[in-house]
Amino acid sequence: MFNFFRKKTNAKLFYSTDVHCHILPGVDHGAKDLNNAIELIKAQMDMGINQIILTPHITKSTFENNPDTIKAAYEVFCKAMETSGLDVKFAVSAEYRLDEFSLAQFGKDIFIPMPDEHILIENAYQQERLDLDDIIFDLQLKNFTPIMAHPERFPYYTDRKERFKQLHNAGALFQVNLMSFTGYFGRRALSNAEWLLNNDLIDFLGSDIHNMEHVEIIRDFIKTKDYRRIAKKLEGRILNDKFNF
Repeated sequence: MFNFFRKKTNAKLFYSTDVHCHILPGVDHGAKDLNNAIELIKAQMDMGINQIILTPHITKSTFENNPDTIKAAYEVFCKAMETSGLDVKFAVSAEYRLDEFSLAQFGKDIFIPMPDEHILIENAYQQERLDLDDIIFDLQLKNFTPIMAHPERFPYYTDRKERFKQLHNAGALFQVNLMSFTGYFGRRALSNAEWLLNNDLIDFLGSDIHNMEHVEIIRDFIKTKDYRRIAKKLEGRILNDKFNF
């Protein structure tokens, strides 16, 4: 789809804060180690990013992280960043899959919130949770603002896109993956992302990068007319740069 080997140019993103990525090493299947993390961060900086919210997975059975495991990895990461010379700011949070493991943490008020008391939640992939509306409401009662991670990627919304409006009207903000607009996640994710764009339902864009392949896809995409069309639509509207940390 994209030529990964042509000469790189300095195309920039129109925002400077990445709100969703898997750069924190040692906690999920993102960055393999600190050297890999630094490589990914430098690539982000080349695209104009100067603030990054680290959002490792919290999921049952695969990545059963908690505040202790994530903060321990973050401390090691921050020490490495102090000597890296990279001029970028970091905050740490998590991407909470809505399963029994994460919901148990919610029930105990164990959170690693994003700045300004936002929480990044990831829906189930096979079907929407029957209690999704209740989860969103309960988070709001705890004074958190839920952000739904990449809702465009869930295939069960493709034929019921009005559900997006219901969830958004209920107070859930939407973070769409920039790579979804490239077709990387398939036609349904692309169709859903375009629908959300055209209906003014995108509140955040995220890289969701795990590796350099993802970086190269984004780097090539931001040189295209499609990207400029999306940027023109969203510039001044999305909330990425509202965070200051």
